[in-house]
Amino acid sequence: MVDERLPPMDGKEGKGGLGHMLAGVRLLFGNPVVRALLRGAAREVECDYGGRSVRAAVVYHALSQLAGESVSCPLGARFASLLMRATVRAGVKILRGDWEKARQALRDPAVRRGIALVFRGLAMYGVTVPQRLPAPFLIVWNFTNMCNLRCIHCYQRADKPTPDELTLEEKLNVVDQLDRAGVAAVALSGGEPTIHPHFLRIVRELADRGIYVAVATNGWRFANMDYLKKAVEAGLRYVEVSVDSAKPEVHDRFRGVKGSWERAVKALENAVKLGVSNGLAVTITKVNKDEILDILDLAESIGVQRVIVFNFVPVGRGEENAWIDLSPEEREEILRLLYREHKKRKIEIASTAPQYGRVALQLSGNEEVAPTHFYMGNDKIVKALAEFIGGCGAGRIYAAIQPNGDVTPCVFFPVKVGNLREKTFWDIWENSPLLQQLRDREKLKGFCGKCPYKYICGGCRARAYSYTGDPLGPDPGCILNKKVWEEITGKHKIRVVKKWTPKTA
Repeated sequence: MVDERLPPMDGKEGKGGLGHMLAGVRLLFGNPVVRALLRGAAREVECDYGGRSVRAAVVYHALSQLAGESVSCPLGARFASLLMRATVRAGVKILRGDWEKARQALRDPAVRRGIALVFRGLAMYGVTVPQRLPAPFLIVWNFTNMCNLRCIHCYQRADKPTPDELTLEEKLNVVDQLDRAGVAAVALSGGEPTIHPHFLRIVRELADRGIYVAVATNGWRFANMDYLKKAVEAGLRYVEVSVDSAKPEVHDRFRGVKGSWERAVKALENAVKLGVSNGLAVTITKVNKDEILDILDLAESIGVQRVIVFNFVPVGRGEENAWIDLSPEEREEILRLLYREHKKRKIEIASTAPQYGRVALQLSGNEEVAPTHFYMGNDKIVKALAEFIGGCGAGRIYAAIQPNGDVTPCVFFPVKVGNLREKTFWDIWENSPLLQQLRDREKLKGFCGKCPYKYICGGCRARAYSYTGDPLGPDPGCILNKKVWEEITGKHKIRVVKKWTPKTA
């Protein structure tokens, strides 16, 4: 599985810097005069970085200057850059944020790319809820269909590489396209990306462009510390390893290969020892739903930084095993448990279920939110950004690339909206009718369209599509859509009644 959240750039201690900057700038862009003046900051120009030429939006160059880099831009771009830098400072000052924290964060090129995307979106489209962006923050790239495991819940039916997978030359072209589009982060997934011969080369190519590089892995290769070191030296910044159970025999049964639990845990231990940002990913199903506390205990014993609890989506091989899916009541109970555990434990706990934002808001008495599953806290600025960021990000703040270059709204949403062999990523992102629909919460149907939480949640669009056939339909995994779930399971009872007893592989 792969985490479709934003990369963990701020963590639990992130308030006071970038959050205040974004919220303050958003207020300023609500003024049509300011927006008109700064529209020029969205255009691309080529600037000199101490002898290295970089082509990017003016706003990126302005942020680089604020971070302390030596940047020389053409005369025509200097005025827009000056305005942009003044706007950033004003945004932090308006909401009494910590300028030094914001400035330190901007020293990371990947953070600058992400912030530049927000500014370009504001300049091009104005303030929208959720915010429309000219490119996604995050691309989840299913690097290959090749895999050494056989997971029963695999969204990809990963096994052998498909005959139409991108060549190395085509992959390098994809890297260039994502760079030109301004994408901030790329998560390599699969299949199992770490076993592909092109993995380290593409990690290096992405990192050299200032893109935040993450990987979603079963951990098999990273159980070897030397190989993990090579990946980190190439530019890998975040390692997420899937662990399906605190019990080796249950995990190995999920994964189809004996010994996979041991290697997954070893990979996490190696990531912790090496000091690379890391997370334990787990998909909660009927099989392991009673193990949540044990899995959190395991994560803490290893020393990982965060646990990401995935929403099961019946797609790929998971479609054949849809009976493991949770009922709305079970999901609600688990999300509430996760919120309580997040408050008690030092470890970060997140969920890809967009309903987690609503649950956090309700349980905290409207004091805390979890916008797009990447941060939770009672900072009023984070609360202000929750609707701005907007829950489910499929086709809005992230997209997926398949091994053959097909672009889809997310890895769990297998609807082709274009192919990078035929069109540029920019063309697909801007002009796909489906992606345009996913960006407009007013088009949601059923209770999701009426829900008062639709701007911080919006329902999982992949689950809506898998169960109803309509990407704008109601998400049957939410307790507020319980009737939809009952109608579906009434027609397909095998989804929820099939039995499976874990056995050692």
